[in-house]
Amino acid sequence: MPGKFILKDDVKRDELDIVRLGWLSHPASTGASKFTVLEGTFFPGKGHSFHYHADQEELIYVVSGTVEHWIEQEKRTLGPGDSVFMPPRVVHATFNIGTEDARVVAILGPCVGDMGVEQVDVSGEAPWNGLRADAA
Repeated sequence: MPGKFILKDDVKRDELDIVRLGWLSHPASTGASKFTVLEGTFFPGKGHSFHYHADQEELIYVVSGTVEHWIEQEKRTLGPGDSVFMPPRVVHATFNIGTEDARVVAILGPCVGDMGVEQVDVSGEAPWNGLRADAA
């Protein structure tokens, strides 16, 4: 395949309790192998808790809203135009700390599996399970 146009009405969308996802490019939709691209809309007060990607790099770009982002035990507040990069196996988390939806674009690579993303949830483990409470 020489390429593929991705029209907004053709994007696979998932709505979870914390986020609305749009799968812009992943192996099942475009045949991508090097990177997966998602748009995410985090609902106010919600977030993607502490996790890591064993074999993937990730870049998150904030389109709108305000997020609290953690890389390991360091946190920063990010707004529109800010981004953050995580190499494989680095624990991270993103939380919408604003009163409106927060929109981000996430790029992960290389692709893993049909959806293009794999992750390991560590949110229930120390020290990750106490970081946000300690920071409040």
